[in-house]
Amino acid sequence: MSDKALHASGHQGPMSKKKLVALSIGSVGVVYGDIGTSPLYAFREALRPVSHDGVQELEIIGLISLFFWALTIIVTLKYVIFLLRADNDGEGGTLALLSLVTKAVSERRAGILFIIGVVGASLFLGDAMITPALTVLSSVEGLKLVAPGLQQYVVPISVVILVILFAVQSRGTGAVSAFFGPIMMIWFLILGSIGVYHIFDDISVLRAFNPYYGVWFLIHSGFVGFIVLGSVFLAVTGAEALYADLGHFGRSPIRLAWFGLIFPALILNYLGQGAFVLGNPAGLSDPFFLMFPETIRLPVVIMATIAGIIASQSVITGAFSLARQAIHLGFLPRMEIYHTSETNTGQIYLPAVNTILLFGVMALVLMFRSSEALAVAYGIAVTGDMVVTTILFYNFVRVFWKWSVVRTLMVVAPLFFVESIFLGSNLTKLHHGGYVPVLIASCFIVIMWTWRRGTRILFEKTRRTHIPLASFVKSLEKKSDHGPIEVPGTAIFLTSDPTSTPAALLHNLKHNHVIHSQNIVLTIKTQNRPRVPVEERGRIERISEHFQLLELNFGFQETQNVSQALAHLRKAGLKFDIMSTSFYLGRRKLIPDANSGMPVWQDRLFIALATAATDPSDYFRLPANRVVELGAHVTV
Repeated sequence: MSDKALHASGHQGPMSKKKLVALSIGSVGVVYGDIGTSPLYAFREALRPVSHDGVQELEIIGLISLFFWALTIIVTLKYVIFLLRADNDGEGGTLALLSLVTKAVSERRAGILFIIGVVGASLFLGDAMITPALTVLSSVEGLKLVAPGLQQYVVPISVVILVILFAVQSRGTGAVSAFFGPIMMIWFLILGSIGVYHIFDDISVLRAFNPYYGVWFLIHSGFVGFIVLGSVFLAVTGAEALYADLGHFGRSPIRLAWFGLIFPALILNYLGQGAFVLGNPAGLSDPFFLMFPETIRLPVVIMATIAGIIASQSVITGAFSLARQAIHLGFLPRMEIYHTSETNTGQIYLPAVNTILLFGVMALVLMFRSSEALAVAYGIAVTGDMVVTTILFYNFVRVFWKWSVVRTLMVVAPLFFVESIFLGSNLTKLHHGGYVPVLIASCFIVIMWTWRRGTRILFEKTRRTHIPLASFVKSLEKKSDHGPIEVPGTAIFLTSDPTSTPAALLHNLKHNHVIHSQNIVLTIKTQNRPRVPVEERGRIERISEHFQLLELNFGFQETQNVSQALAHLRKAGLKFDIMSTSFYLGRRKLIPDANSGMPVWQDRLFIALATAATDPSDYFRLPANRVVELGAHVTV
């Protein structure tokens, strides 16, 4: 595959203005949902550590300056300008970048990057639990300002909204997504408009564009300023979605939406919040909602809740996409994956992931009970994931763009330095609730590490006792009076190692003493690219009169539909009749072994994961009435 193919955008060729605008509007709802709800709580939380004795004018201006430069450096410079160009065949995100980089570096370096990438993916999944809880809670809390008596109902209302949100995931987001873009466009216009309206409360807030005031705030505030950076970072949460959704919308629409609407609206809103607090010190408690006149505050709360739901939906679908990538790249066991759209392959539903997220989000809402408390726990997962992305980006630039070390460091080192400071600031919240995302991410890291390690050990064990396929076929093809009986039809044996004789083939011969007139040893491989063209799907090699090797290739973003792939290959010349074809699978019952190389607890965890994995016949979309399973006991 050429470098050009590797770096291609998700939407190639000339794009009409109509399509560009349509995709840009769509990206506003899907890509920017999370970052669009940050004004609800980010500035409010940044004010808390410095507002005990009132807030000075320069402190407000310094805070707004930090918000502006955080959005400029991290989102605009890192993600919009640079990272959108670092794609894997049009796809973005931590795992997409990891799969691209690891195949182009040394094995030792790839191992280190693999660990770093797994940490980043796990942190993203932790973020996927916190974001719905925080965004919905912060939105519904606006009811307290409309009707103080409703404060006790904030948590129950939030729980009901989130339960409904997760319950409808199985129906797909296609119909609802059509409204996401226009609704979020209205939301961003509201953000920008109310910001412009209040900027004139104190026009001196425009001095925030000067980075001097941000630096002054940090020096003047000392350690408190360092802590405040953790809250400032809340303004850029959601930037990872911008990169992860690259394949759905393409580089140009995402950039157009950012520069044409999102960035100006966010900056204007933060400037407006700062000016409002300068002109109305009583607004320190909740500057966002208090900016709005009391007569329209209820509609704004409703609109904010809808925006929060959209932001939650965006991160949930992002978790589905990441989990599918992790499964295909061998980081997680097989899970049921349902497509909820006939036209959009990106719209998927994973029941297991949905259930895990639901219980996680419910636990967070009931544990923290307010966005103020939950905001303390937020940030570590996102900053950690961003630092991981920056490390992977450094390797990408060196390998694929061929930049020198000096040039690369000039771009990447400042980003890494800024993000490391934000990460350090968020780590100060560790004992105040910041341990929650770390704990969640740690669980996912252990699961991914155990699955990867266990599958490798299992593969090595089976390799030790394997019978080379070539020699087995050669001995089988020798005519003998005591040989197996040849029966008509086709037998397809699934295996992960095309050089070894499939266990199902050996068991079939042992128990049934028959051989089919046509035998296909099938290997399914996941390529380090999002999609594989249909014409490159299969590769056939005949090794004898009765045996063929078939390799099916899928991208890590594709559903591994074997039946569909075989139908295409049949049109291309592979001769078999599906009605006289049987698929043979080897089912292994795993037994823990103290000498496997893993601790007992990890053995048992791996076996539990393997047991919970989706049946291969369902996962690979095999014809249900044509599958034969033959079992065996394997120690691991």
